[in-house]
Amino acid sequence: MPKSPKALSLFSGAGGMDIGIKNCGFHVPACVEMDRFACETLRWNNEIKNKSSKIIEADIRGINPTTLADDLNIKKGDLSLLFGGPPCQSFSLAGKQLGLSDARGPLLFEIIRFARLLEPTVILLEQVKGLLSAKDEAGKKGGVFESFLSQLEDAGYVPKWRVILAADFGVPQLRERLFVVATHGHNGFVFPERTHSPLEECNGLFSSQPYAGVGEAINGLGKPDKKIKGQTIYSRADSHVDVTPERDKERISQVPEGSYLAAQTHIGEELRRGLTPKDTTKYLRVHRKRPANTLRCGEIFYHPTEDRYLTPREYMRIHGYPDEYELKGPIRSRTGTVRNLDQHRQIANSVPPPLAQVLGQTIKKYLNE
Repeated sequence: MPKSPKALSLFSGAGGMDIGIKNCGFHVPACVEMDRFACETLRWNNEIKNKSSKIIEADIRGINPTTLADDLNIKKGDLSLLFGGPPCQSFSLAGKQLGLSDARGPLLFEIIRFARLLEPTVILLEQVKGLLSAKDEAGKKGGVFESFLSQLEDAGYVPKWRVILAADFGVPQLRERLFVVATHGHNGFVFPERTHSPLEECNGLFSSQPYAGVGEAINGLGKPDKKIKGQTIYSRADSHVDVTPERDKERISQVPEGSYLAAQTHIGEELRRGLTPKDTTKYLRVHRKRPANTLRCGEIFYHPTEDRYLTPREYMRIHGYPDEYELKGPIRSRTGTVRNLDQHRQIANSVPPPLAQVLGQTIKKYLNE
């Protein structure tokens, strides 16, 4: 029996990308992640359940790739795939766009440091599309991405990239992310063509499937348990917990399915929180028959029919996580904060597993050819 190709996971987060890559038949001997609660999630689902990966809780900048490879018995050139999604906040169009001035910005280049020493056949990187226009330290628009590509080429890789919409591959979410695939020596890699499209585009000769809706994704979960005021929930197998404060229910009840709070001009300023008509993506009630907007870290969307916020488990369903996968770490209250990543943010930060699986299958096909 042929050996499974080896893949090393960097910036693993809650493991969304890992799920998809493993589902393609890759063996992932280790995951590198520094967030405490994301590591708790990874340990439970990797070590305790199937013991397939070693979880390394550490700042990647302090890891020597050669030492790590020796520990994992990986020789130079043995690695088929090096993959990861470095922190994106410094390049996000929704953030301050500090780029390399943000302490998280230079982490993007860590994947190249690993590649130089381990020489994987393929590199897979996920980032926000804001990286394409991020300014470098000299203020050049697009300079950061240009430097990243240049350093990849200097390391012997030929990169290709594409902004991919998760809904185009069956994920019920309008999530756009940049994916870079770089191959060693030459690049015959071809990105996969979409399998889903908006309903009005599904009648052609080569028709695809219609976009998946939120309603189908979260169907069958039943009523969530109510989070008790002042209580921090650190472990819950199904993560189906309602974090809605009582005072928010009236506000949520005023928003029709598929609409958003700022559009409800008939309600008072106090309920609308001073939002303007331009705030079309804030305080959104998702629609059952449509994909959700991109799940966000700082805000939780409203349930399509109930006057509450979506639960972490509903986030997982919308993102494409399997039901047997468990999140660890705190479930924060709607207005509360916790150190490191709470469960909603673990999902919002991650790559949808079905999309990672499609890319993994295409990479594996390239490797086999």
